[in-house]
Amino acid sequence: MRVDLFDFELPEEAIALRPARPRDSARLLHVPAAGAFEDLVVRDAPKLLRAGDLLVFNDTRVIPAALKAVRPSRDPQGPVVHVSLNLIERLGADRWRALGKPGKRLKAGDGLFFDEGLFASIEAKSEDGDLTLRFDRAGAALDAAIAEIGAPPLPPYIAGKRAPDDEDRADYQTIYATRDGAVAAPTAGLHFTDELMARFDAMGVERAQVTLHVGAGTFLPVKAEDTSAHVMHSEWREIAANTAAAINRAKAEGQRVIAVGTTALRSLESAANEDGSVRAEAGGTDIFITPGYRFRVVDGLWTNFHLPRSTLFMLVSAFAGLERMQAAYAHAIANGYRFYSYGDASLLWRAE
Repeated sequence: MRVDLFDFELPEEAIALRPARPRDSARLLHVPAAGAFEDLVVRDAPKLLRAGDLLVFNDTRVIPAALKAVRPSRDPQGPVVHVSLNLIERLGADRWRALGKPGKRLKAGDGLFFDEGLFASIEAKSEDGDLTLRFDRAGAALDAAIAEIGAPPLPPYIAGKRAPDDEDRADYQTIYATRDGAVAAPTAGLHFTDELMARFDAMGVERAQVTLHVGAGTFLPVKAEDTSAHVMHSEWREIAANTAAAINRAKAEGQRVIAVGTTALRSLESAANEDGSVRAEAGGTDIFITPGYRFRVVDGLWTNFHLPRSTLFMLVSAFAGLERMQAAYAHAIANGYRFYSYGDASLLWRAE
């Protein structure tokens, strides 16, 4: 499909730079499979669900992957270069792939000095500008150093307007995050509170967890003119045996499976069998969902509002219908909904 079919105009002021407080006061656009849209708030969500529904959350935890370093001058009399880095993929106990700025002033062989005595050498630089870093410590020691000096890896449409701060350490993390490894938040889950979870439990809504460590590729623009030419990034995910069993039981009983976030949906659909059952498995997934895809598992999708021309807007268009999502986004923009990672939520139901 032509990528320009997924374009739309978004006012700059619609991009949320801070989340709603409290989390469940964010707005919620209900998009049923047919009929009128409903303008709600997140704490209204229980009225849209029913006993037996199964909510599937992504329990990945965001690491503080935004780092600052200094590269000594190659000229003994020259100034040092201040470097901003975003870790994007762990390659080994002491090695990471990263994005760095100013990219043109970094090359293989350079040394980078961080706070707390941490040091890394640039082993390689790809044609795309990605850096391979080897640190002077490994494993838990490296993790502890990164946790000490790193900052939340805010997406570029926020980080380009303000620096991350202490508030982001809590704001850019779901309340149920348990497994370290993401370098971007599964942002659909940022709206949930303990109180909202308790209400779901009380009404008989069930819960399950998958893990998908969100990568920086989630923010990459689609540069191709046709979706068939786009290469999707791969992310590690795991579906445990108890989660697969819960989903398969729900499907067998005719209950609805609702993915909280596109990462949960991609995890489930990448492990789906033809009959709609799910396999317990772990490994990478680069599933790229565009209109025409036949969904096997997920009936409902809780998600934020996404970038124009992005793989995520393509996914929601595949799920609920391109014209339906174009209309929903036009409604959201006209009614002042807040977009992207810290923005408002939508609950979509699969188009038949």
